[in-house]
Amino acid sequence: MKRKAKNMGSTQSSDSTPRKMEKSGTDFQGFAIPLDILEEMFLHLPHTQVVCVCRLVCRQWKEVADSESLWRERCRREGYRLRDASKTPSDWRLFYILSKKRRNLIKNPRGDNEMKFWEIIANGGDRWTAEGLLFPHPNEKIQKNFVTSYQRCLKSQLIDLAEEGYSPSLMDTFQPDIRVSDWYAPRWDCGSEYEIRVQLLDGKSNPMKTFAPRQIYFEQWNDQKWHQITHVFQNYGPGARYIRFTHGGKDTQFWAGWYGIRVTDSCVEICPEGDS
Repeated sequence: MKRKAKNMGSTQSSDSTPRKMEKSGTDFQGFAIPLDILEEMFLHLPHTQVVCVCRLVCRQWKEVADSESLWRERCRREGYRLRDASKTPSDWRLFYILSKKRRNLIKNPRGDNEMKFWEIIANGGDRWTAEGLLFPHPNEKIQKNFVTSYQRCLKSQLIDLAEEGYSPSLMDTFQPDIRVSDWYAPRWDCGSEYEIRVQLLDGKSNPMKTFAPRQIYFEQWNDQKWHQITHVFQNYGPGARYIRFTHGGKDTQFWAGWYGIRVTDSCVEICPEGDS
C-alpha cells in the first residue's frame, strides 16, 4: 500500500498540472495564480516594490511586472493621463514613474517665503523684494511676486537632479524632457526689462545646453499684463546632473523703490514622454 501511494504521488507530479500553472500564472505553495490576478495584486503594491522586488521573483512575475497593461492601468487609476491622446508612450512604466515624480523643482517660486532658497546674483538699486500682486495673475492661486529695482537684479537656484530623485542612469539612458517656464510683468507706469538664463550642467558644472533669449523690454504706460516664457530641453545627451535657473531685470527709468519687472511662479519640471 505504501508503494502504491508512492506511485500515485509520482504520477501526480509528472502530469500536466505544472504546465497548466505556467500558462495561467505562477505556482505559489502549490496553487496557480492566474496572471490577471497577479497583475491586480501588483496594482495594490507600491511601484518601487514591483520594480525592485516582484520582478526578481521568477519569470512569470517579471513578465507581469514589465507588462504594458500593468503600467497603463496604474496610470489610469492614479490619474496620470497624456495631454495629447494621439501620442502613445514607448515605455508606460517610465511614463508612470516620471509622472509620479513630476513636480516643480524650483523652491519658493512665488515669493511666499520672501527670498528663501534663492541665491542673489545682483541686488542693485533698492534690492529685490517680494510683495503682493499689483495686477491679478491668470492663476488665481498666485498672490505674490518678486520685484526688481532701478538697477540690475538677478537671482538664481541650482537644482541637483540626483538629490531630487533623478539618478544619473535615468537621466543618461532616457534623457526625459526638461520643461522650464517663468511668468513676468511690468508696471504700467514705468518701463522695465526682463531676462532669463537656464543651463543644463554636467557633473563638473560645465554648461551642456543653455536657454538664454534676448532681454525683453517694456515701454512706460503699458498694459502691465502677465506674460509666460517657456522652453523644453530635449535630446541633450548623457551627463546632465544640475540645472541652474537665473532670472531678473530692472526698471529703465531709475526710480527709487520697486518699479522694475515682476516675476513669479518660476518652474522647472522633468516631464514624461509626450507630456511636456
